[in-house]
Amino acid sequence: MQSTRLFEITYALLNKKAVSARELAAQFGVSTRTIYRDVEALSLAGIPVYTEKGKGGGIRLLPDFVLQKSLLNEQEQNEILSALQGLHAVKAVDADGILQKLSAVFNKNVTPWLDVNLIGWSDEAAEIFSLLKNAIFESLIIEFDYYGMDGYMTHRRVEPIQLGFKSRAWYMKGYCLTREDVRLFKLTRVRGLEVTAKHFPPRDIRDEVSPSGQVMEEPLEEIILKIAPEMTYRVFDEFEIAERQPDGSHIVKISWPQDEWFFGFVFSFVEHIEVLAPAGVRDAISEKAQRILEKYSTGDPQ
Repeated sequence: MQSTRLFEITYALLNKKAVSARELAAQFGVSTRTIYRDVEALSLAGIPVYTEKGKGGGIRLLPDFVLQKSLLNEQEQNEILSALQGLHAVKAVDADGILQKLSAVFNKNVTPWLDVNLIGWSDEAAEIFSLLKNAIFESLIIEFDYYGMDGYMTHRRVEPIQLGFKSRAWYMKGYCLTREDVRLFKLTRVRGLEVTAKHFPPRDIRDEVSPSGQVMEEPLEEIILKIAPEMTYRVFDEFEIAERQPDGSHIVKISWPQDEWFFGFVFSFVEHIEVLAPAGVRDAISEKAQRILEKYSTGDPQ
């Protein structure tokens, strides 16, 4: 369509000092005569486009022209370009083309303010991220195999709601049709993801999801942890609120489910953590530690 081609010609001119009619004709698959008619149409529409003959000539825009600059102020333009930089950094969208066009529209150089290193992501993980993003925007039900913390694989049908980054990993929050509840799925445990053609209606979900991926339907018993000074960096990494003690340790109060994820989290601190309360959690930690000790006190591995 001519209207689309006119916009594309304007973008091309914004990105270059001069473009020949022959170049534009080849780019859009039309004749040079058609390009000249398009240039005339742009001029009639108020776009300051003109042609220069001879060496170094071509089709140009006036140097200070910015397309529809009055629609957005300086700060709004910068915010849009910054947001696109963020999306490009995490490979959420193919933002290169959008960034190039809008930076030309705003007559600005794009500042690479954000860099996210996704080394370690496999091609499959990157593809999962992209598929989930599209499924969320289009409200499409997804299906996949999922490996839970119990070590078993289950097949899930899910209405995807949101992608999020937490504790050095990407997660997908969704309404699991298999479990009929909200769940949090770690992307690295997803296998065989398929996006179906079935749409789902918006669902009003206000439940909070615990770190283990279970919906917290009832108030949980408070757990009090004492973490040694050696693990101060992890206190900053893992918790929002911590009370520093005179000896450099930290007291942390949390409300998490007392499941296998929680016990694995506690043991990841090795000897640098102590559960102060409640007594039942202390006893459970002691029992598990005793079973671990028994495995290593028999000499040869079983």
